[in-house]
Amino acid sequence: MEASGDVSRGGFKVSITWHGPRDAVFTDCIDFGGSQWFAGPEQKQQYWPIQNSKLQKYSVISKEDDNAAVGERYWLNSDGMYVYVAPEVPLFVDYHNVLENHLCLIAEVADPYSTQRLSNILQYDLWFFDDPKIAHQHAVDTYLGKPTGIPDYRMIQYPIWSTWARYSREIDQDLLWSFANEIKDSGFPNAQFEIDDLWEVCYGSLFVDTRKLPDLKQLVQDIKGLGFRVAIWVHPFINKDCEPWYSEALDKGYLVLNEKGSPDTSWWNNNGSIPGYIDFTNPEAANWFSDRVRNLIETYDIDTVKFDAGESSWSPQIPVQKDLDINLHPGHIVQAYVRTVAKFGPMIEVRSGMRTQDLPIFIRMVDKDTLWDYDNGLETLITTLLSMNLNGYTLVLPDMIGGNGYNEKPSKELFIRWLQANVFMPALQYSFVPWDHDDETVEISRRYTQLHADYADTIVAAMEKSVSEGTPVNPPIWWLDPHDDDALAIADEFLLGETILAAPVVKPGAVSRDVYLPKGTWRDGNNGDIIQGPIWLKDYPAPLDVLPYFTLVE
Repeated sequence: MEASGDVSRGGFKVSITWHGPRDAVFTDCIDFGGSQWFAGPEQKQQYWPIQNSKLQKYSVISKEDDNAAVGERYWLNSDGMYVYVAPEVPLFVDYHNVLENHLCLIAEVADPYSTQRLSNILQYDLWFFDDPKIAHQHAVDTYLGKPTGIPDYRMIQYPIWSTWARYSREIDQDLLWSFANEIKDSGFPNAQFEIDDLWEVCYGSLFVDTRKLPDLKQLVQDIKGLGFRVAIWVHPFINKDCEPWYSEALDKGYLVLNEKGSPDTSWWNNNGSIPGYIDFTNPEAANWFSDRVRNLIETYDIDTVKFDAGESSWSPQIPVQKDLDINLHPGHIVQAYVRTVAKFGPMIEVRSGMRTQDLPIFIRMVDKDTLWDYDNGLETLITTLLSMNLNGYTLVLPDMIGGNGYNEKPSKELFIRWLQANVFMPALQYSFVPWDHDDETVEISRRYTQLHADYADTIVAAMEKSVSEGTPVNPPIWWLDPHDDDALAIADEFLLGETILAAPVVKPGAVSRDVYLPKGTWRDGNNGDIIQGPIWLKDYPAPLDVLPYFTLVE
């Protein structure tokens, strides 16, 4: 154990290191106490603060299970203490199981970590500051990093329109053209038109299925003629029945192998085949993938790409990666993939992250379900936004308005409330459309789509501050007063920068809600009233067409 400090910010550090043979298991536990706790891995049931959730010996990597696509090893509490665990630790975390009301850090050489490790280590730093805001800014500067630029402005200002939730894989040339014209005729603005799954002749070919899309090049030009830019969906897999591309990748050593030498893995589009996962830790494989994507873009004059997946758990288990410190397996492939595709510019999106906070691109929330509750529904739209921001991923792309529709299509009420919750987040994505409902839905949606566009410059300013200072784009409301106990416990409000507070309605049937405003002078965005905080506004009226939001008066 070592102790040191950061005199300039009044911080104090304790560094803990346990070394041992590979069969040793180290467990250190930290009492949650009565504090509020934040950050930790992205979750399907994204409770906030996180001491309200339970995890049992949970591997902290970027993985598909529980929507944990962002897998950072950082925890922050309301007292101004934070924990950062070194990337080479084979880390599992436990909330409330090893010890009740404790966060336990467990280092064990076990699946999904490499069995080829020669030793085991548990190494982490504890930092203590006066409040969580100072502590988080220190963590950003010391460990997490900050973005080096911002995404495309039009993606921030206007909605992305995707085929995915509305049409799933049932797309063809006529449907795409019809959908683009629907959007155009509606009068809604757009950032881009996104062709999602399934356009390939087989998964991983990056060749267009001409049975469904006989003239994609002309279609792209026609859609652009309507005022859209065009994006296309791409993933890092090749199914075994996708020939000759699978054999080429396998023969050249471009697929991830497990410790038994097998490339066989699984993903959500196996389609009766067995996929391989391109090994982005192999520079030759990464270049091969990039060249093929670039050829697709250039051949069809496509503007940008939605890059899906990337979590390390898609690798065949337990994976062997190329030319890297064995102690960084398996998470390094996440960095390798995301850094490879980030070179395609500011209009792309990714969904996975692990020590990639510096990239100037949107990182999308993993798909949300068309539900209201904490089981990956609307309530988690806000808590996931907050969690990603406090993990240093400030350029967040929320999932599609209304959710993915896997269980059922969104009701009118859920659709409108989802859009309202999304307004002061960095971007909008439609797939289900307002005119799937009635004229009132269209008019409410038009108003809130425009409200988002009106605040595009405010969003950009918050992003630029994130680039320069590492601050969250959408902080929790305690950011304005990190000693405010009420603010520290709030899970259903958030800020845009440090001037806008959004308090969306996220409960079905609700036409009012309690709103908490931290210290400061606030202007009600709906009626212009001036309100002095800190204050609880009980039963703030919020019928279906009202989004409660407030602006901090300078």
